[in-house]
Amino acid sequence: RSAVRGNAHFKSGHGFEPKFKQLVGKVGRLGFLPCDDENVFWFFTWIPATKEEGMEEDPIKLKQFVANELKDASDEMKSIIANTSLECIISSPLRYRKPLELLLWGNISKGNVCVAGDALHPMTPDLGQGACSAMEDGVILARCLGEALLKPGVEDDDEEYKRIEMGLKKYGRERRWRSFDLVTTAFMVGFVLRNDGKMIRYLRDKFLTLGFIAGLLLRKAGFDCEKHMVSGTESDRLVGRTD
Repeated sequence: RSAVRGNAHFKSGHGFEPKFKQLVGKVGRLGFLPCDDENVFWFFTWIPATKEEGMEEDPIKLKQFVANELKDASDEMKSIIANTSLECIISSPLRYRKPLELLLWGNISKGNVCVAGDALHPMTPDLGQGACSAMEDGVILARCLGEALLKPGVEDDDEEYKRIEMGLKKYGRERRWRSFDLVTTAFMVGFVLRNDGKMIRYLRDKFLTLGFIAGLLLRKAGFDCEKHMVSGTESDRLVGRTD
């Protein structure tokens, strides 16, 4: 899949409700969300055909392509594309890491080096959790390294290296399943939302979009970073402070 993203600017205000809306069609999926009274962020995802290759580098063709795909959409959605200047349109392919590779044999750390963010779990944007999960990585990584390095008894560089290596391995163990879960769920949500098969479309439109998928998105966002942080008391304990 590929995605076009843009920012529509309405000088006199757009008048839209502060809600995220989506339109699922045969070719692709459009979504938009007002940022303030004058600006609206929007995206359009689709699976490019051979004849559309090279279009991603041309904002004029991109805007025309999206406008053509929305010719039967509401005036509201058409106005969003019409009010988007060419310099506010970008396009890029959507990539993800194969879930089984991530779960079973993909390296997360090696020696004193690890990966985080998109280097660890590139995912399609269907969950809206890409940047959030990168922040989760940072919290877990800091805690694992802190626990490894704050303990007393580091005597030389070799010992420090071993502790860092063990801390990164622990970080990898803690992030592997969460990363697998997010990558897989994002892919499946995107598959359901873009699929035009009669059965899946019926289930999606009648039951999944407003119920199951909406609840699923909220559950996947429910990661409590605070309980994974090293508190001041815990930090003092690790370094042997009692005062």
